[in-house]
Amino acid sequence: MSQEIGVVGSPDFTTGFRLAGVRRFANVAEDEKAERLDDAVEEMLADEGVGIVVMHDDDLDHLSRTVRREVETSVEPVLVTLGGGAAAGGLREQIKRAIGIDLMDDEDE
Repeated sequence: MSQEIGVVGSPDFTTGFRLAGVRRFANVAEDEKAERLDDAVEEMLADEGVGIVVMHDDDLDHLSRTVRREVETSVEPVLVTLGGGAAAGGLREQIKRAIGIDLMDDEDE
């Protein structure tokens, strides 16, 4: 079964992904994040058709400790964050965790 990308975040964040063809998304308005973001993320993680969950880095601060730990340790689906904290090192670690190898490990050669 092929898996898809799922996006969780504000309507402004998810719109670009929807226009690019992403079909699995959860819109959570800014003023509803405290109440709804945990549930939206847990639903996306439980969806077997989703292989990658994309969120804005700032939204991690709105998650409860339990759900944040769950997304940070999830291997499938893997969480990819975009925004302030997704610098090269952070994205590199996310990719390494997702596939099990460091694709950019050529510094030793």
